[in-house]
Amino acid sequence: MPEAITQGETQTEAFEMAQEVLGLALEDYSEYPNPSDISLLKQQYPESTLALVAIDMLAYKKKYHSKKIRKNVTIPEWLNGLAEESDLNFSQILTEALELKLNV
Repeated sequence: MPEAITQGETQTEAFEMAQEVLGLALEDYSEYPNPSDISLLKQQYPESTLALVAIDMLAYKKKYHSKKIRKNVTIPEWLNGLAEESDLNFSQILTEALELKLNV
């Protein structure tokens, strides 16, 4: 991915930065590109140290896109009344229900 360029003071830092920049670059794709063939890269860059970089895009999005957004929902009046009487947090319940429904 030519747009995913980074560096680090140590190998560990460089690897962490590579995961971050890879996540940032992949956000722009509707379909992810195929991974590069490492044997071809070794031929192109024989003096370089190469490493495969994997990324969990769900974990990346949770880390970098956790800003809360406002959603309006429609629920039955009777259910709203019961929930308000019980002093329930609608945002928390909706978040938990979506996470459960989406298995995340």
